[in-house]
This record gives sequence, C-alpha cells and structure tokens, in this order.
Amino acid sequence: MADTYKINVAIGGRNYPISVKSTEEEQGVRAAAVNINKLIADYESNYAVNDKQDVLAMCALQFASILEVNKVIKEEENNAITTKLSKLNSKLESYLDK
Repeated sequence: MADTYKINVAIGGRNYPISVKSTEEEQGVRAAAVNINKLIADYESNYAVNDKQDVLAMCALQFASILEVNKVIKEEENNAITTKLSKLNSKLESYLDK
C-alpha cells in the first residue's frame, strides 16, 4: 500500500482531516475545498438559506451535476470517435482487399 499523509482542509467553517497519497492529490483536494467554499459563499449571499446543511447539499448537487454532464459529453465524444475509427477501418480493409 502506498504511503499516505494527512492534511486538513476547511469546508464551510469546519476542518476535515483527509488522507492523500501525493502532492498532486493534495493540490486537487485543496483546490476542491476552495471551490466548495466559494460556492458556499455564493449560495449564502444569493439565496435565503437558513441551514448550512442545505447549502452543502446544493453544492454537492451542483458538483455532481457537473460530473454527470461531463460524463455524458465524454461518452458522446467517445462514441463519435469510435464511429469514425470504424468507418476508417472499413475503408482501409476494403482498400487492402483490392
């Protein structure tokens, strides 16, 4: 098992210990925490939200939605590439059969 080390990140005014395996993972976790805190601040300043739990749920939904949309886009792109490669392969096979 790879070595891990703990870092602390603050989200919504609370500190959370997180185990990471590399400096790249640490940078990603810290960047995510910054983005979450910005989104929390945006929701709290733009909407009448009384409960921090509601704000965190809205943040989770927004980030999860972005991931799902990106997954659909990537799948569509992969399907388009697969179709193009299949057509190219067919053309190459017909050329080689001549």
